[in-house]
Amino acid sequence: MLKRIVDILIAGLAIICLSPIFIWVAFKVRKNLGSPVFFYQERPGQDAKIFKMIKFRSMLDAVDKYGNPLPDDQRITPFGHKLRSTSLDEMPQLINVLKGDMSIVGPRPQMKDFLEHYTPHQMRRHEVKPGMTGLAQVSGRNNLSWEEKFELDVHYVENRSILGDFKIMFKTIKVMLNKEGINAPDQEVGAERFVGSINKKAK
Repeated sequence: MLKRIVDILIAGLAIICLSPIFIWVAFKVRKNLGSPVFFYQERPGQDAKIFKMIKFRSMLDAVDKYGNPLPDDQRITPFGHKLRSTSLDEMPQLINVLKGDMSIVGPRPQMKDFLEHYTPHQMRRHEVKPGMTGLAQVSGRNNLSWEEKFELDVHYVENRSILGDFKIMFKTIKVMLNKEGINAPDQEVGAERFVGSINKKAK
């Protein structure tokens, strides 16, 4: 209950304080990429329940002659890269926090198809709400393998506390200001997807 109260207070205050930036980014997305300005993607949350995560669009809706979306690296623009490098595309997730789909701090929500590849231990990352930032994001990020990131997620689940959350929040600010790990495996266009620890070792 205390964590939920903290989430609502921080998300609400952040939306109010950052509203000028929010509006400016929405305008730039509309100008550079067109409508809609938001991108909705289904991600598994607490207890693997599916929710729609909200982000600012960073890619074009370009398709091939058959109507299939082009690869991500062909759809992202220089503007989209800049948006991701500053993490401004993540701002709308504050709405997810207010709705109760996400928390400020928690394991980052990954793709739905990852669910079938998790080990029972890795699946424990879904015992809590996913977060806008997490322990893995302030502990090396782009230098970590999927397995290392998920291990940190489970460590967070087993040792979570309000004080720990605030420490992660402050570390996140430092990471963003220094642009550390902006090409994280869960952010980089064209990055290798998680196909399971066992399958990966079998290659």
